[in-house]
Amino acid sequence: MKNEISNPLQDVSHDLARAVEQVSRSVVAVNARRHLSSSGVYWRDGIIITAAHTIRRTEDVSVTLPSGQIAAVSYAGADPSTDLAVLKIDSKEFVVPAFGDTSQLQVGQLVLAVGRGAVRGINAALGMIGVLSGAWRTWRGGLIDRFIGLDLTLHPGVAGGPLVDAQARVLGINTSAFSRGIALAIPVSTVNRVVQRLLEKGHINRGYLGLGMQRVPLPEEVKNALKLSADSGLVVVTVDPKGPGDQAGVLFGDVIVSLEDTPVGSVRDLQAFLEPESVGKTIALSLIRGGQPVKINIIVGERIRKMD
Repeated sequence: MKNEISNPLQDVSHDLARAVEQVSRSVVAVNARRHLSSSGVYWRDGIIITAAHTIRRTEDVSVTLPSGQIAAVSYAGADPSTDLAVLKIDSKEFVVPAFGDTSQLQVGQLVLAVGRGAVRGINAALGMIGVLSGAWRTWRGGLIDRFIGLDLTLHPGVAGGPLVDAQARVLGINTSAFSRGIALAIPVSTVNRVVQRLLEKGHINRGYLGLGMQRVPLPEEVKNALKLSADSGLVVVTVDPKGPGDQAGVLFGDVIVSLEDTPVGSVRDLQAFLEPESVGKTIALSLIRGGQPVKINIIVGERIRKMD
């Protein structure tokens, strides 16, 4: 009897199929919008995570379980800035998946975007890690611990499902909400942080200054005269009545150049000071008014971001 010759491609194929089968016990179809379900992951006991942009209603939400049965869930909260939503479920059918360490990811590593359709069941798309970089902010201001760009096609119904490695370890939640050209994954560490806050409050509180601002270049003579290191600042174009900025004395036309002595040349720079921990804190704001430097202390207010 001849020994069977190992086929590396077949071995990889079997490994990937086993990974999908294993993680499928933790993946549901989320029925929260018309005509199209999304996917979700049983993240921990009683908790399902999905993509916030796929939740179009908060009442009468259900999920399709691995067995094919339909189960009611309750909406616990969402954070559009990180595209994460939390659903609660009372079911014994699930298995909490194993989680991977995204700090160990490498560009070119094979991954699977796994989803579940309400009608067609489990599905998967094979691709690889296309781009990796450090922490970043979404255009909505959410802080993501690592940029994980995927070289794969993320079908609409797969959003909210898990990104999985060949060992069936969940690396994050798949989303198409923040980039038109590339699918992304929200890493496990970010999911855990946001989920904890959503379970505590049902929303993510963000710092709020009550100011509308636009980036404006700073003339060289102003930079030299005031010894400024940044090439641009933020000109105040609106001031919310009775908002934190108004109460601190910020005026229309002021140009903000730094917060806590850190230059702010864009709205994204400013958002770093408006994390949930900043609410209620007093921060020092440096600005230019009529060509002269002015310093103002402002108490950061709270803005609650609700589901769109």
